Amino acid sequence: MGKKGGATRVKRQMAPTFWNIRRKESQFVMRVKPGPHPKNSAYPLGMVLRDAVKVTHTAKESQLILNEGKVKVDGIVRRDPNLAVGLMDVVELANGQAYRLVPKDSELLAPVAVEDAEKAVKLAKITSKVTTKGKKLQYGFHDGKTLITDAKMKVGDTCLLELPGAKVKDHIKFEKGATALIITGENAGNVGKIEDFREGLFSLPTRAFVSFGDKTVELPVEMVMVVGKDKPVIKVN
Repeated sequence: MGKKGGATRVKRQMAPTFWNIRRKESQFVMRVKPGPHPKNSAYPLGMVLRDAVKVTHTAKESQLILNEGKVKVDGIVRRDPNLAVGLMDVVELANGQAYRLVPKDSELLAPVAVEDAEKAVKLAKITSKVTTKGKKLQYGFHDGKTLITDAKMKVGDTCLLELPGAKVKDHIKFEKGATALIITGENAGNVGKIEDFREGLFSLPTRAFVSFGDKTVELPVEMVMVVGKDKPVIKVN
């Protein structure tokens, strides 16, 4: 009889390059289950505990902590070690320490410690917008969350959400002069100012010009996330 279900592990050599793991330690490593983030841009939760923030030493220890309900992701207790944890997600431990996963030093994701005041908020980029019954607007965010509201926002804008729900505390427009975080590519983790836009043509996407330090880079808008007006509204690097 044929095998049912998908693979439960992945070869270490084939794992995403930003995973902070030892490539030659063993043949296999845990995989990311389908969820709120694409598998190539997310960590499994168990690996975040063991390899990213290093609060456990083995996958078994990570599973024990999760089984005891001692770990929250975006304010919700999670027990699945293969849960996809990605951009801007907040992982909170039982001792109160919390980490936000953000791009850093050209790496797609890295944990940064956050203060108590920022545990209950996160930035979410709007990736879709549709009209529902009653002419309400439904927005979809990069982390799988959705929101139905009368507020007028655009795809590409960013919302500061209150966790564990999706209540909007602030709305940041994707426009000239806004402060932006580069979320992928060789400049990932840099924060700069949006200087201008260039409309896309046929196969070319719309691009944004982002200045940081002493240089300006031209990037597809999908690689950029606005994080504030004059400065980031929360810690992002």
